[in-house]
Amino acid sequence: MQRDLRLDNVGRRYGLRGPWVLRGIHLTVRPGTLVRIEGPNGTGKSTLLRLLARIDAPSEGRVTGRPRTAYVPERFPTALPFTALGYLTHLGAVHGLSRAAATRAALEWLERFGAGAYARTPMAQLSKGSSQKVAVVQALLAEPELLVLDEAWTGLDADARAELERAVAERAAGGTAVVFVDHDPRRLAGAPDATYTVRDGGLGLREGRPPAEPTGPRVVVVAQGPRGAQPPADVTRALVTAEEPAPGTHHLTVPASHSDLLLRALLTARPPWHVVSVRQESAPDHESRP
Repeated sequence: MQRDLRLDNVGRRYGLRGPWVLRGIHLTVRPGTLVRIEGPNGTGKSTLLRLLARIDAPSEGRVTGRPRTAYVPERFPTALPFTALGYLTHLGAVHGLSRAAATRAALEWLERFGAGAYARTPMAQLSKGSSQKVAVVQALLAEPELLVLDEAWTGLDADARAELERAVAERAAGGTAVVFVDHDPRRLAGAPDATYTVRDGGLGLREGRPPAEPTGPRVVVVAQGPRGAQPPADVTRALVTAEEPAPGTHHLTVPASHSDLLLRALLTARPPWHVVSVRQESAPDHESRP
């Protein structure tokens, strides 16, 4: 199965004579890449994500490659005749999991997002925030090769937002391609491999503008590595700062949501690194001001 997803000269409009929402789009999404899509409201960002997720089909051009895809839409339907657990178990089974494995995975993910208490609540009775957690969990259940997130952080509480950042980092490190839209310019700041802007129906690679500073608390890991070694490559893009105050001793700062990923990478490296200490820092002053 071809895991690269390619859009070649893709255009989309609604109706035979409708205006073009997107046109002349060229984009390749490769395994393990993290891609941010941005642009003003109403420019076609959600349309582009639906094309990537193959929820929609282009009016012209070609989409090639069929990675196993999971999608979190901007608006998640809640009036479904299931409990949260029943819905997730059903989707897990659709994706090839046994019912027992799907139920187990659903419960584990609901707990991670702080929604375990609502597992047996009917979907129609869930709050907006709890419904959004179910929307996110359904996309993470079956370990997709492509994860498409359309404002997936909207409606989540602070802990759940951090957990989703952590899950995205884990998925990307494991080889999943992730494409996301989010209104907060600091979301996963510094982590994307590429950022594209949708404007006037086209898609351009953003250049010349420094990324926003990562938001929220940070974790500083002091670790000792083999002589001359650099931090593992799969976590370097998540680093806020990296210092080597003495030969072989590294002070590595990451957003708190990426700390588990960093520690796992250090401890499973060959040869492994020795973790000396781990401490959490508050957000910089400019982030904590109202």
